[in-house]
Amino acid sequence: MIALVLTHPHLFWLSLGGLLLAAEMLGGSGYLLWSGVAAAVTGIITWLLPIGWEWQGTLFAVLTLLAAWLWWKWLSRRTNRQRPAEGQLNQRGQQLLGQRFTLDNALVNGRGHMRVGDSSWPVAADDDLPAGSKVEVIAVEGIVLRIRLSPPR
Repeated sequence: MIALVLTHPHLFWLSLGGLLLAAEMLGGSGYLLWSGVAAAVTGIITWLLPIGWEWQGTLFAVLTLLAAWLWWKWLSRRTNRQRPAEGQLNQRGQQLLGQRFTLDNALVNGRGHMRVGDSSWPVAADDDLPAGSKVEVIAVEGIVLRIRLSPPR
C-alpha cells in the first residue's frame, strides 16, 4: 500500500479529498469542505506536475487556508448586508425608530394603538391625532411607541 502511494501520490490526495468531502456531507458544519477541495486540487496538480511530498503538503496547506479565507470573506460580506442594526437584535421597537406609518384608529388623550406589520403596538403622542394621519416613530418607552405627526417628505 505504501509503495502504491509513493508511486502514485495523486491517488492519495484524490482519495483524501473524497473522504473529507464525504465526511463533510455527514457533518455539514463546513469545516471539512475546504480541506476536501484543497486535497482534490492537490491531487490533480500532483497528477499533472510530479512534485515532491514536501511541496504536496505545502500546496495542500496553502490551498486549504486560501479556500477557507476566500469563503470567510464572501460570507462576511453577505452577512453584513443582512445583519440588523448593531445591538437591536430581538428589540423590535428599536428597529422601528424613524419609520413612518398611517394610523388606523384615532388617538384619544394622546393614546391608542397602531398596526405595524402583523401586530398592534400601543402608541402615545403629545396630541390627539385622527385616523389616517401619517406618523413617525420617534422613541420607544417600554412597549409603547412614542409617535409624532410625520412632516411631509
